Amino acid sequence: MTPTLLEVSGLSVRFHTEDGPLLAVDAASFTITDGEVVALVGESGCGKSVTAMALTGLLPRNADVEGSVRFAGRELTNESHRRLVSIRGRDIAYVFQEPMSSLNPVLTVGRQIGEVLRRHQNASRAAAERRARDLLVLVGIPEPARRLREYPHQLSGGMRQRVMIAMALACRPRLLVADEPTTALDVTIQAGILDLLRSASAETGASVLLITHDLGVVADIADRVVVMYAGRTVEESTVDNLFAAPSHPYTRGLLGAVPNPARRASGGLREIPGLVPVLRSAVDACTFADRCPSADDQCRTHRPESRPGPAGHPVACWHPATDDVRAEAHD
Repeated sequence: MTPTLLEVSGLSVRFHTEDGPLLAVDAASFTITDGEVVALVGESGCGKSVTAMALTGLLPRNADVEGSVRFAGRELTNESHRRLVSIRGRDIAYVFQEPMSSLNPVLTVGRQIGEVLRRHQNASRAAAERRARDLLVLVGIPEPARRLREYPHQLSGGMRQRVMIAMALACRPRLLVADEPTTALDVTIQAGILDLLRSASAETGASVLLITHDLGVVADIADRVVVMYAGRTVEESTVDNLFAAPSHPYTRGLLGAVPNPARRASGGLREIPGLVPVLRSAVDACTFADRCPSADDQCRTHRPESRPGPAGHPVACWHPATDDVRAEAHD
C-alpha cells in the first residue's frame, strides 16, 4: 500500500474582518499518497487556495486555523514559523497562478532560482547557477544560459510559468502545490504546462496537489479528485469513477457545465443557479441546499457527513445520485 504523504483532517480557516468573521474552510479533509496527483476542484470562493496556503502557514495574521495537517507523519499546524519557512520550497513547494506577481521583477531568473538552492541546500553560487541551468532544461526553456540572465518581463507568460515550476522543483520537494497554474495561458501553452507537471511528478516522484476549476485539466492529469464547495470537501474519488459516476449534485453540476460537443445541439452548457454562499460560521445544514433541485427539509436542517455513496466513494450528501441520475449527467 502506498504511504500517505499528506493527511488533512477537519481543517477549518476563519478570517477576522471588519465585517465580522468569515469561514473560508469548514472542516475539510483529504489525503495525498506518495507520487499521487490529486486535484482540488470547485468554483471560485470555495476555499481551495486558502486550504493550500493553510498547509504551511502562508495565511495572513487575521486567520485562525483549526484541525490537523500531517505531512510525512509530522503535524504542521503546531510548527513554529521558522520551521514552516524551512519546509516551504524544500519539502512543499508552490506554483501560483500569476508568475508576474510571484517573481521578483528586479532580479534575474538565474538569481531567483539560485536563491532557493542557496537557502535550502547551501549551494555555492557556481553550483546554484549550474543547477538553475539544468532546471531550465528540465522545464523545456530553450537557450537556458541566456534565459538565466534575463528578467521576468523579458519572458513570455508560458516561460514565466515554467520558471516558477523550475523554482518549485529546485530542491526536489515531496509535494508540489500548483494553484491554477494554467490560468490566463492559451490552450497550447496550457497543454505544455500540464505535460510538464505530469512529467516532473513522474521524474522526481513528487506528489502534486493541483487546484483548479477546470475539469478538463483534471481529466488530463489527476489520479484522484477532491470536490470542494463552500469550504467543505463534498466528494472524493478516482478520476475515472468521478467522471463515470458523480454522486454529489454539485459535482454533477460542474460536469454539466463542461463543454461537450454531443450536447451542443440540445442547448449548450448547463448552469448551476445561484452563487457560492459567504459563511460567517458553520451551519448545521447542507451548504449547497439553496442551489440544489433535490434539496429537502433534511438537507436544510442537518449537515451531511461524508460516507460511501452509490458508486462506492465518499460523498457528503443526504441524497447522492442513483445510477439513473448519473447517466443523465452525461447525456
